[in-house]
Amino acid sequence: MLEITRIREHKDAIIEGLKKRGIDAKLEVEAILVTDEKWRTTLSELQTVQSSSNKISKEIGVLFKTGKTEEANKAKEETAALKAKEQVLKQQVGELEELMKEKLYSLPNVPLDVVPSGVSEDDNEVVEEIGEKVMFDFEALPHWDLAEKHGLIDFELGVKVTGAGFPFYKGKGAKLQRGLINYFLDEAEKAGYSECIPPLVVNEESGIGTGQLPDKEGQMYHVTEDDLYLIPTAEVPLTNMYRDVILPNEDFSIKISGYTPCFRREAGSYGKDVRGLNRLHQFDKVEIVRIEHPDKSLAALEEMVNHVKQLLSSLGLHYRILRLCGGDLGFTSAITYDFEVYSAAQERWLEVSSVSLFETFQANRLKLRFKGVDKKTQLCHTLNGSALALPRIVAALLENHQTTDGVEIPKVLVPYVGFERI
Repeated sequence: MLEITRIREHKDAIIEGLKKRGIDAKLEVEAILVTDEKWRTTLSELQTVQSSSNKISKEIGVLFKTGKTEEANKAKEETAALKAKEQVLKQQVGELEELMKEKLYSLPNVPLDVVPSGVSEDDNEVVEEIGEKVMFDFEALPHWDLAEKHGLIDFELGVKVTGAGFPFYKGKGAKLQRGLINYFLDEAEKAGYSECIPPLVVNEESGIGTGQLPDKEGQMYHVTEDDLYLIPTAEVPLTNMYRDVILPNEDFSIKISGYTPCFRREAGSYGKDVRGLNRLHQFDKVEIVRIEHPDKSLAALEEMVNHVKQLLSSLGLHYRILRLCGGDLGFTSAITYDFEVYSAAQERWLEVSSVSLFETFQANRLKLRFKGVDKKTQLCHTLNGSALALPRIVAALLENHQTTDGVEIPKVLVPYVGFERI
């Protein structure tokens, strides 16, 4: 959520910045400022009424003590009228606060200057491409055929037990899944991230804190009786660990990692692009989250990007990094780098990670702050990234490392899975 002070002071820059998303936010921003002005005026009037009421209340006792009963009774009538007015103004202030919050929740984050303008993924900018496409001298199989051939993943059994998008991993497929999770967690620990196992369901406040609510209700599984949500990513519980927290000083850099299953309804996802592991409703992911001083967040973003690069290179995968354009940027993000691996059998790119900087957008919702050298509280910056999401990594590993009679396992994974070939 954008800070209202930022909107007051930099209205034109915010309107211009949101044009990168293909949004003309002029009317929205002006409506927010009108509501803000009404709120401030009403709040000022409320404070004046409260001050007058308190002053007269103190005088009443003195009037009674000095025998000025008639004046005291008039003063009581006056305070009663002021109390009634105070209640009306309190209600108006509360209603304006809720209206302001609703309007601010509808406004996405402002992209950084380096984010390219654009309206769709076609306008994303390729920053770097690492490795070369695998060339086969035989007919390469897509991962769903390889999974069936070697008994690794049972998609039909998942449909029977739950529904489409909930596969069973079996035998070496299950071991590969578990090995990747442990490898990613170990690499995160080496990079200084503290591991945490969070809950898999969160309350509404947590969804609002990181921006999944009220923006993405349709993509989240809702446990209606308990009013809880299955997490779409570990970002939600891990970041919310610091909701309503004031860090004691500005000397901080918080780095957290966590493995969780993730649950996404992905409403409207159909067709060949979602076949096999390409898009699931339940999948495993190792997430890295950072909370940083505003002066250090860009350096932290670069570190996270390099961490994901190292993971992909170690797995021997051909990949590229995209800087997302404004129109493809997530609602809460100020800048996002997507990582895509090349699927040799499907002959297309598959997204396996997003690394994002949110600046103060999440922290403002979370009320996540730190005390500066002047002891004044300031909003932190938050970041998160997939390191990594497993389904498409597994798909790329199977497809890109396949041979005529099996699949080669990258050397870094052999100690984790216990075998060199499938």
